[in-house]
Amino acid sequence: MVQQLDIRPSPLAGRWYPADPTRLAQTVDRYIKNAQLPPIEGEVVGVIAPHAGHQYSGPVAGYAFAALRGLNPPLVSIVSPMHRPFPQPFMVSGHQAYETPLGVVEVDQKATKELVQIAGEQYHITIGAVRYDEEHSLEIEIPFLQRVLPPGFKILPLMVGDLSPALLQKLGKALGQVVAKWKGILVASTDLSHFYPQSIAEQFDAEILRRMELFDPLYFLQAEEEGKGFACGRAAVATVMWAAKELGAQRIKVLNYATSGNVTGDYNQVVGYGAALILR
Repeated sequence: MVQQLDIRPSPLAGRWYPADPTRLAQTVDRYIKNAQLPPIEGEVVGVIAPHAGHQYSGPVAGYAFAALRGLNPPLVSIVSPMHRPFPQPFMVSGHQAYETPLGVVEVDQKATKELVQIAGEQYHITIGAVRYDEEHSLEIEIPFLQRVLPPGFKILPLMVGDLSPALLQKLGKALGQVVAKWKGILVASTDLSHFYPQSIAEQFDAEILRRMELFDPLYFLQAEEEGKGFACGRAAVATVMWAAKELGAQRIKVLNYATSGNVTGDYNQVVGYGAALILR
């Protein structure tokens, strides 16, 4: 008898992206196909992608996930921010799988257990588990992975709320150890500035993307403290930067940038979206 998985159902389908699987597959495929990538020089360690509704950020996200074509990783760790209150500052999923209209993707239970164990024993960080969460910034990336990667990969979902650089560095090191062992890749989920006029948003976003490419997690985190750039998933990105360094990554390349205004035509209050590639 086949054991039924404990599945986290999608709270986003039909709201943040199409609920119809055919339409969802077609739109995601179009975003990926339309991405015009520069030559990729090096080995892909991970990507940084936006997480708004697909109709807004999908064209930019397509650039990040197009860079994963041809890869077949057994594990993908998706690291996202927390947009709602959670019991603890770092959370993994308490479910065995995530469901989207494109099917079910299993959570790698062994890798998740190892991350919790390493974070606790080596770095004294407690990682909780959450069930039936509504965190959009993590799930929104899964349909892209389902369309660009061969079936069979598992995910390690990690939601990050704490902004202490010291803790994020330790969490990143723990994550890097696990992803290295399982020969996985990383996905950091973040949008950029929120609700500024287009011209101001472009200035803030240019600075945050510049710091992203410098591959200095501390300098990247300081952008918001200095009022020079904003990213709602800055803790997730910094964690992934430190994890990527554990994996031997050496540089980050920004692939694409746009705002919600480029989609809606309303440039009075926009949200910024960037896609980037992490390489070694």
